[in-house]
Amino acid sequence: MKRLLITLALSAMLLNASAQERIAPSYPLITHDPYFSIWSATDQVNTAVTRHWTGAEQSLTGVIKVDGIPYSFLGASSKPYTNVLPTSDDEDYQFSYTESAPAANWNSIDFKESGWKSGSAPFGDVVNGAGTAWTSKELWVRRTFELGNPALKDLTLKLNHDDNIEVFLNGDLVYSFIGWTSNRFSYIPLKDAVLKNLKKGKNVLAVHIKNTVGGAWLDAGLISSAVPVKQLAGAQQKRVNITATQTSYEFKAGGVDLLVTFSSPLLMDDLNLISRPVSYITYRVHSNDKKQHQVEVLFNASTNIAVNTTGQRVQVSKANANGLSVLKAGTADQKVLKKSGDDLRIDWGYLYVAAPSAASTSQYVVPLKNAVSSFVKPDKMALQTSATGTKLSLSTVLSFEQVGSTAKQQYLMLGYDDLESVQYFGKNLKAYWNTNGDKSFENELVSAAESYKEIIKRCDDFDVAMYKKALEAGGDKYAALCVLAYRQAISAHKLVKSPEGDLLFLSKENFSNGSINTVDVTYPSAPLFLAYNPDLLKGMLNGIFYYSESGRWKKPFAAHDLGTYPLANGQTYGEDMPVEESGNMIILTAAIAKVEGNAEYAKKHWETLSIWADYLSKEGFDPANQLCTDDFAGHLARNTNLSVKAIVALGSYGMLAEKLGKTEVAEKYKNMAKEMAQKWIQMADAGDHFALTFDHKDSWSQKYNLVWDKVLNLDIFPKEVYQKEIKFYLNKQNAFGLPLDSRRTYTKSDWIIWTATLTDNRADFDKLVNPVYKFAMETEDRVPMSDWHETTNGKQVGFQARSVVGGYAIKLLDYMLNKR
Repeated sequence: MKRLLITLALSAMLLNASAQERIAPSYPLITHDPYFSIWSATDQVNTAVTRHWTGAEQSLTGVIKVDGIPYSFLGASSKPYTNVLPTSDDEDYQFSYTESAPAANWNSIDFKESGWKSGSAPFGDVVNGAGTAWTSKELWVRRTFELGNPALKDLTLKLNHDDNIEVFLNGDLVYSFIGWTSNRFSYIPLKDAVLKNLKKGKNVLAVHIKNTVGGAWLDAGLISSAVPVKQLAGAQQKRVNITATQTSYEFKAGGVDLLVTFSSPLLMDDLNLISRPVSYITYRVHSNDKKQHQVEVLFNASTNIAVNTTGQRVQVSKANANGLSVLKAGTADQKVLKKSGDDLRIDWGYLYVAAPSAASTSQYVVPLKNAVSSFVKPDKMALQTSATGTKLSLSTVLSFEQVGSTAKQQYLMLGYDDLESVQYFGKNLKAYWNTNGDKSFENELVSAAESYKEIIKRCDDFDVAMYKKALEAGGDKYAALCVLAYRQAISAHKLVKSPEGDLLFLSKENFSNGSINTVDVTYPSAPLFLAYNPDLLKGMLNGIFYYSESGRWKKPFAAHDLGTYPLANGQTYGEDMPVEESGNMIILTAAIAKVEGNAEYAKKHWETLSIWADYLSKEGFDPANQLCTDDFAGHLARNTNLSVKAIVALGSYGMLAEKLGKTEVAEKYKNMAKEMAQKWIQMADAGDHFALTFDHKDSWSQKYNLVWDKVLNLDIFPKEVYQKEIKFYLNKQNAFGLPLDSRRTYTKSDWIIWTATLTDNRADFDKLVNPVYKFAMETEDRVPMSDWHETTNGKQVGFQARSVVGGYAIKLLDYMLNKR
């Protein structure tokens, strides 16, 4: 309790708030890796469905009974609906279809489907779970249905499609779209005029779809609003608290107070622990009226956590783990590592819900729609512990029996065994905790239970220390941003070991393009890992070094990525970023040497680093037309900030050479960097600032790449360069931050923090950082932190849940290294 009070006191400004206050754009609940990551998108955790970081529903719900009266405290039910024409996630069904252009009246009620085929829905790639393979460019489908009473009050088209689509109801076009949905259903309300065309008796839903590129998919139906079910009374949320590794909610439920804490123990000094995907959910209850109360708590976890799309069939069973009660769920077909891409969820491996065995613990599986009602009004029939179907709930009931003023506590664990985590140049790799494949997840749950108290204490202690250090480095709002970024940055990675025994900490480029181990995502993410465990940064660089040193990547500069998550079989991004990625790799290798106090890691890769340094010495100062990490902004020639990166990288290479005793090389490259810097100052000078490109003096940009010159104490650029730029930036800010450059008003929040770290006083630092904090608190987009937003209105432009927010720790890193 003492540790909790210390944490609350330290984090009073942002990280702890009363029920109506907002302290995060989205609240982390379960955060481990790109596939096992569940968030609450509302300030009141019991008012909305919890979601995967992609936005797909992955429901966690909780109900507390106090003296038989139920109160909802976690999550909410999806909006109820009635199926008019079920989709495959609710019921198996068939389409009539043809892949040849039919007659003009093919979409009418009376059309005769002569020669058409019949197939099970959905259509698409069978490997991805389709009922009928679709490989042609176009498809025409029909689905007839009977209505006894066509007088519906509303009608919604429920649709999952890839790509371009036209939808007809009784011959009339009711919807068309060019593009595709994101691997989940869209819900399109149909106009009242459509309802008038419904017939008593036979009706037809007809679809014409084109596959323009990539995957193909079709699943379509119709729904209408169901009679709303009576909602449970909600427990009164009194407070929410976010620390680096934990999110806690306090509630009042009648005569009982409830504290619920979600702990994802991402402690970077313990690689086994950071790799093991097991979160704790702790419940602490006590009477608030000095009376005795009978208390039970229900926790539900949807099997949607174990599927990519809700129509995939799942099998649930009990699992055996000594001293634990365990339910386990996974897809029936278990197509391991068969999908790659961005907006995807895992559909292989197994979800586990485990609690210490006791007479007070019971578990069962029910349909998700009955997950709460089965607890509120228990059925006298025996509850099942195994089932097969879609949209099921793994339910756990914890009985606290009589509760008085003395608090009682219980916990459960939510875990996910992905079996095989990534594919690395053709070889499937298991998670780090099970590198050799000789451990069982059930035993890991037992170990997690045995070390529960110790791990929670370690989380408490780290949370206090991390916040305190960030507070010292940059103030309360800065510290708040660091805390919000912590779990997000780590859980956008997967930790494995390569076949050669090297650590691989592989990022997923979330809601960007889904690349795995992108170098220019590693670059902004790096400060957090440099601050707490540089071995994890090595794990982010090792795969790129291997790619070049194995001969698979033959170009004289660093690759952009290793593939598309979770398949790391070689670069899939369509264009190289030669100056960007080579500069990134050299600078980060130098940063590791700075933190560790030696250049042993650089020594292992010296030949490769030398090739990249040589490339930058020839091509880096005045870059040709190419992309940089801000590729969303388009190509740019003569980019002065990219030039800074090359110059700082050359100086970093010189620093490494010096640490390795290569005196001549060190002098050559350190002098080269300083000479380039002087030339850069002359060529980029635009009066009161430095230009975006060497040839356009009426432009400007954030020179965030300068930060490594300062943090690594390379002494390449004069301090006057920083000062001139900062003074200019302070007059270019908008309400939600400093724009990236003069081309647009949008920004990257990680770069703002880097730019702010160039300041030489707290006042200027705060002026640059505070608008980023304002964005986090006020943006309309309730998603895990977006790093790309509009500075004029705080709206998300793109990206979310990315690891790059680890870059917020750059000021913390500078403080830890240089005490400033």
